[in-house]
Amino acid sequence: MYNSCSIISVLKRTPHAIAQINGSQDYPRINGTVKLYQTGFGVIVFAEVNGLTENKSNCGEVGNIFAFHIHEGCQCSGNIDDPFANAKKHYNPNDCPHPYHAGDLPPLFSNNGYALSIFLTNRFCVKEVLNKTIIIHNQPDDFTTQPSGNAGTKIACGVIRACSHR
Repeated sequence: MYNSCSIISVLKRTPHAIAQINGSQDYPRINGTVKLYQTGFGVIVFAEVNGLTENKSNCGEVGNIFAFHIHEGCQCSGNIDDPFANAKKHYNPNDCPHPYHAGDLPPLFSNNGYALSIFLTNRFCVKEVLNKTIIIHNQPDDFTTQPSGNAGTKIACGVIRACSHR
């Protein structure tokens, strides 16, 4: 069983993989990293993102919560309508309905434009998602709408790369 001391010791190590997150042309201030650590219990995902847009509402309305997914594509490129179209669809090797795709992750909650998230998942191992993309959307995932949770526009992207200095 994990405890806070063992999680901290894992996070002090070099991650097994990392994605550098960058915003689209319309969201150039977004940047961050997502680190993945393979453990015996699953993958610890540590995401730290800056530059998210902020809704100044006191009621937590749409604008402070961002959908966060692993996509099956291997490129953060696209076209004028979708700057990350080549990220393709959610990573879903078992052909599950949404929100049971292996790439469906907990949302990011913005705190004055900054988000920090640490969670453990057994939906994939690090090797399975190498060279896949991580996407941040401009809307929260509703965890219902097929096929992708009505998450809105892709606003930031990073490619998951193995850390070679392990």
